[in-house]
Amino acid sequence: MNFISIGEVLWDVVGEAEHLGGAPLNFSAHAAKLGHGAYLVSAVGADPRGRKALSHIRALGLTTDFIPTLPEYPTGYVSVTLHDGGQPCFTIHRPAAYDFAQLAPGQLEQLARLAPSWIYFGTLAQTNSVVRSTTSGVIAAAPRAKRFYDVNLRANSYDREVVSHLLASATLTKLNDVEIGILENLLGDPHHKSIEEFCRKWAARFGWEAACVTRGDKGCALLLGSDYVESPAYPITVVDAIGAGDAFAAGLMHALSSGWDAKRSADFANRLGALIASRTGAIPAWNLRELDAFAPPPAP
Repeated sequence: MNFISIGEVLWDVVGEAEHLGGAPLNFSAHAAKLGHGAYLVSAVGADPRGRKALSHIRALGLTTDFIPTLPEYPTGYVSVTLHDGGQPCFTIHRPAAYDFAQLAPGQLEQLARLAPSWIYFGTLAQTNSVVRSTTSGVIAAAPRAKRFYDVNLRANSYDREVVSHLLASATLTKLNDVEIGILENLLGDPHHKSIEEFCRKWAARFGWEAACVTRGDKGCALLLGSDYVESPAYPITVVDAIGAGDAFAAGLMHALSSGWDAKRSADFANRLGALIASRTGAIPAWNLRELDAFAPPPAP
C-alpha cells in the first residue's frame, strides 16, 4: 500500500537533546517499517536543522522529493517538557517552513500515479491556508484514497473552522479521550454519555467509516463500520510518550489496510503504540520481530 502524509517536519527539543519528529513524519517512518510506501509532503528551512532533517529522513528510508527547502522560513521545532509518566507538554515555535508546504503540478501528478490507499493529515500544519490548499489538491488528485484525520490538538493551534473542515474531509478520525470534550465544546455539541455514543454519533454526522479514541493506559476504543470494541492497553513502563500516538496511527492504518476486523486492528495499534512509548524518542529503532514478540495484555 502507498500512504501520503501531509504536514509538519520538526525537531522535538527536550533539554539539550533534539529528536526529529512531527506527527506526519513519525507516522510515515512507522508506516514504512510496516512495509508500506510512505510519501511525506512538508518543507524545511535552509538552515542546519533543515539539512540535518533531510539527511535523517533519507536514513529512515523515506524520499525527500516532496519536502522542499524554503530559505524564507526556519525549520520547525518544538520545545518539549516531559511530565510525570513521560507525558509531553509542547511549546510550538511558528511560523515554520512546514507551514508553507506546496507541490508543483508535476509533483501532484506523481503522487496521484502512486494510487495511494490513504492520505494522512493532522491539525497543526492545516491551520495554515497554504497547507490546507495543498491537502485539498492531493485529495482531489487521488479521489479514491481514504482520509485519516489524526486530530492531535495543540494549545493555540486550532480553531472551529479548520477543525470542522478536517472532520468533514475525513474517512477515519482518531483522537484521544480528552479531545472528545474539546471537540464537543468547540462545535457546540452536547457532551457524550459514553465513548461509544460519541463515536457512533459523530461518525454518522460526518460520514466517517471509522472512529478511534485512544485512552492512555486504558487502551483504545474503535468503531469500524457498525462494530465497536474497547481494546485494553499493553502493560508497560512509559519511557517517552512522544510519537506513541503517531505509531498507533500507523499501526491502525496498516491493520485496516489489511482488512482486519475491529478487535484485531485495535489490538495491533495498541501494541505498536506501547512498543514506541517504552523507548526514547518519537522514532526509536524497532523491527517487526520485536513487535510480534511484544507480550499481549493479560486476559480479563
